[in-house]
Amino acid sequence: MTARRSAGLLLFRTRGPEPEVLIGHMGGPFWARRDQAAWSVPKGEYGDDEEPLAAAEREFEEELGLPAPTGPRLPLGDVRQTGGKTVTVWAVEADLDPASVVPGTFEMEWPPRSGRVQEFPELDRVAWFPLDRAHDRLVAGQRAFLDRLTALLTS
Repeated sequence: MTARRSAGLLLFRTRGPEPEVLIGHMGGPFWARRDQAAWSVPKGEYGDDEEPLAAAEREFEEELGLPAPTGPRLPLGDVRQTGGKTVTVWAVEADLDPASVVPGTFEMEWPPRSGRVQEFPELDRVAWFPLDRAHDRLVAGQRAFLDRLTALLTS
């Protein structure tokens, strides 16, 4: 069995004194009432037949309904999350209006064991946050990417 891997793009911009990042609140009933540690870098899984950066760009478009922005990709490396999945992320300096996002969807049985399948958005909203405010909102396994971006921007 191949280890689970995801790749994503973390957009950042500088409009004021502190850089901001674009993250998405995870969709579906499990995350609906949560805010802290319920946001994610736009990302998704890929297989052996796809390069991680190509997967990151594809997943950005699938999750946000917009093409991946142009510009240099700054590698932020890998993080192995507690569930065993390895996540690879690149930072990209770009601006994007969250109102323009048309999220992709997924289906799941809800409520559990009801036999009823419902459709939910992959991300139910996206927003720009200063790095310090993004830190607590992002799932714990992805916070290292914010630290690495901070290090890149201050070096």
